[in-house]
Amino acid sequence: MILVKTETGQQVLKDRSVPLSPRQRTAFILFDGKRSVDDVIAAGAGIAREDIDQMVALGLLSPLGGAVADAPAAAGSTEGAPKAGSGRSSQQRYTDAYPIATRLTASLGLKGVRLNLQVEGAGGYEDLVALAPKIRAAVGPEKAEPLDRALYD
Repeated sequence: MILVKTETGQQVLKDRSVPLSPRQRTAFILFDGKRSVDDVIAAGAGIAREDIDQMVALGLLSPLGGAVADAPAAAGSTEGAPKAGSGRSSQQRYTDAYPIATRLTASLGLKGVRLNLQVEGAGGYEDLVALAPKIRAAVGPEKAEPLDRALYD
């Protein structure tokens, strides 16, 4: 997955309003829309996946062009219904859905802090599926649609 800096992320880079560790700041700069998450991790800056997930949760980074959210839509998905034989493992669904869930819950501001913490604590696909109804209720069905596609298609 390729991540890019959001407008919020660009502002944080300038004004340092969100404290980032030196590792996070270095990795954040490397997300230029050309490097994948794996490339940035392999760059040797000592960044961990959790650090990147935190920056996504804070809304500083997002998938390039909404690639994670838009890819299932191109397949002609049905809303919220599991698709038989989609070929994606539970781990892949979790990997695709986690950044979407963190971005959605982070966008709720203070009222979404607890839900965001629950998402960050989700250890796998089943945990995210259990949280999906709460996320959908908090952000609305339209905004939750990319999450549903990532989880169920």
